[in-house]
Amino acid sequence: TCTERDGMQAGIAQLPVLLSLATAGLGLLLYSIETPEADRPDSHASGQLPAPSPQPPGAIPKRHVQAESVDLGPELEQILRETRNQDGTWAVLAVSLDLGDTLLARNPRVPMVPASNQKLLTTAAALHILGPDFRYQTFLLSNGAPSNGLLEGDLILYGTGDPTLSDRFFPNETAPLDTLVKHVTEAGIQEVRGDLIVDGSYFTGPELHPEWDASDLNDAFAAPVAAVAFNENLVTVRVEAGSAPQIQPTIQTLPPGSGIPVLNTAITTPRGTRSRVWLFRDMPRDPIGIEGGIPVGGRDVWRELPVPDPLMYAGRHLRQALESAGVSVTGRTRVVRDPTVSVLSDQEVLPARVGGGARVLGVHSSPPLLEILRVVNMESNNLLAETVAKTMGRVTSGDGSFQGGMRAVERFLLRDVGIPRAEILLRDGSGLSARNQVSAGALLQLLRFMATSDHWEAFWSTLPEAGVRRELGRMRNTPASRNLRAKTGTMEGVSSLSGMVRTRSGERILFSILANDHPSEYRAKRAEDRIGVLLASLTREADSSGPR
Repeated sequence: TCTERDGMQAGIAQLPVLLSLATAGLGLLLYSIETPEADRPDSHASGQLPAPSPQPPGAIPKRHVQAESVDLGPELEQILRETRNQDGTWAVLAVSLDLGDTLLARNPRVPMVPASNQKLLTTAAALHILGPDFRYQTFLLSNGAPSNGLLEGDLILYGTGDPTLSDRFFPNETAPLDTLVKHVTEAGIQEVRGDLIVDGSYFTGPELHPEWDASDLNDAFAAPVAAVAFNENLVTVRVEAGSAPQIQPTIQTLPPGSGIPVLNTAITTPRGTRSRVWLFRDMPRDPIGIEGGIPVGGRDVWRELPVPDPLMYAGRHLRQALESAGVSVTGRTRVVRDPTVSVLSDQEVLPARVGGGARVLGVHSSPPLLEILRVVNMESNNLLAETVAKTMGRVTSGDGSFQGGMRAVERFLLRDVGIPRAEILLRDGSGLSARNQVSAGALLQLLRFMATSDHWEAFWSTLPEAGVRRELGRMRNTPASRNLRAKTGTMEGVSSLSGMVRTRSGERILFSILANDHPSEYRAKRAEDRIGVLLASLTREADSSGPR
């Protein structure tokens, strides 16, 4: 966070680069769109990975090592047969990173729904396109000059997509806003005689992906994706029983003052009765309905919900932070989504000034991107994944939409990694869309590319570790525990697990397991665990020098 003046100057120095991207038609196109030779479809019969072209920096040369040939096909068939998911489809591929041979192969070139394994594509691309040290910046601007404690003009919060404005990354959810407000008070401003504007025009297009399941849109994992994301665009509703029967329970929305409409028809029931409370709304912009009963002395009911308008949500809390610091705003709170009406569009950008006479009052910087990517993969956070994807689109081509982000990721996968075009279909950055498609072979090719790149250590650190609580708690007390690292994925009828494990002899095995159209995701995950343990239990001679 930029709290000191030297940090403020550092933030201002980066302003021309960031804000110039808001200019219509501008963008830094990092990749050509031509189709490389590696995109041409190849045989789907083989489990072998096609060689990346060109060879990535720091690639490990192919080793000519004699090793015992291993056929784990019968064990794989037995594991899959015992899941009793007879109608589902499996795609499994396991390849030795050290020796290059294939240990397991079943439908390796068939595109499948990856669920949250899609985040492997997003986070790998982000490390290469943005870099692990990339930081988001949020700006507080004014379009007037302060004088004698008054600001004759608007106060503008301009976001570039920072998803860390929350207590996940800072002491509390308001700390980043308090940092920006501190710059206002240091400038001597006590009253703003204008509007409070939240400018989210850095991202374009819908904030909710049109292919996300409508039944998921009221769940915390489907928060809207905006250029300003306060508290991860979530509000928590707390229902507390009244002191006596027939009294309405107390409803709180947290953080306080969120301005989320609530329709409470619930009642407090006699002590000892069963708690039956329902929180519902048809669509995110509808009021939150609360029905049912909660007993006297019963446990509070908590639920996290996506906010209907993330920009207005941030604006309300910024106004609260200003008022708490003794700064009043006489105008209304409003939002800007259209870049053509943004104060930052079609203007020359100077180090301490932006277009339309606006001035920089304060800058807030996020933690490094690598910290964000660890949350993406460790906790399978969809909002952070989608924000990073939109950011890549904005930085590479000036298109901060879902589609722009997917074009940036696709260019990386096709051009740099060399994945065949027929084996991927990218619809979003998180895996929430059921229309995403990726083959097990494509995921392994990505993992091998990362293992031979300069970003392997960073990428590896984002993957959940087996046997570790709050990461990948499965496979405890097995050879895979504290050894195997992999990204999970789950949605209705879909389960996935892709990563790397070391054998007992230290050989590094890359693997991808995708299950589609299965009646039990739980049984599919049991099969994934058995495959992981099978690979971790293998013993044969191999040269395991190189990346971890």
